Amino acid sequence: MTELPLPEEFPAAALEAARRHCLSLEDALGRFRGAHLDRIADWGGRLAAVLPGGGRLLAAGNGGSAAQAQHLTAELVGRYRRERPAYSAISLHAETSSLTAVGNDYGFEQVYARQVAAHGRPGDVLLLLSTSGRSANLITAAATARTAGLRVWALTGPGPNPLAEAAHEALCVDAATTATVQEAHLVAVHVLCESFDAALAAGPPMRGGRAAGAFAPAAARRRMS
Repeated sequence: MTELPLPEEFPAAALEAARRHCLSLEDALGRFRGAHLDRIADWGGRLAAVLPGGGRLLAAGNGGSAAQAQHLTAELVGRYRRERPAYSAISLHAETSSLTAVGNDYGFEQVYARQVAAHGRPGDVLLLLSTSGRSANLITAAATARTAGLRVWALTGPGPNPLAEAAHEALCVDAATTATVQEAHLVAVHVLCESFDAALAAGPPMRGGRAAGAFAPAAARRRMS
């Protein structure tokens, strides 16, 4: 029978594990800050040109990444820090009846693509989150979205990976573990919301009568859809 460690040995082992975890996250966030802040701020600004005009954000992920997607859409439908209008944002995994119906009838690979085809319109944004960047249902959704005229952004783990290649733009977090990638993705979600709110408050620059960064005249196409 294996002896259990003495009680006094637990705190040292636990503290060392916690220290290693925090150091890994600090390293990953340092690389994130150096390599990706411009991109996430740009996404926030462009989203601020799309959503107020009637555009929509669709978001999807699997497992913990699904929770991150839902966190983001909740911040947009509700609010992040300051009071502002509600904006259209749908986390596709939360559509449970649609998800299970599509999975049952068409297979798990189609659970997001079918919803993108239903809800997405040209000029909308699809944000896909994956720690591996190899989830077939997200890659299929990216292809469907591009065909339908949506802009596809991906938050992934280390690149290169198939999802990053399937998206128009990708932010690939350089981290050694899934947990650290997910934690960095949460920071990215909050920075995206921060940038979105700041761009709204500043007001988007106008070029030729249209907000810079918009992908399509969203308000007009919503009236037609």
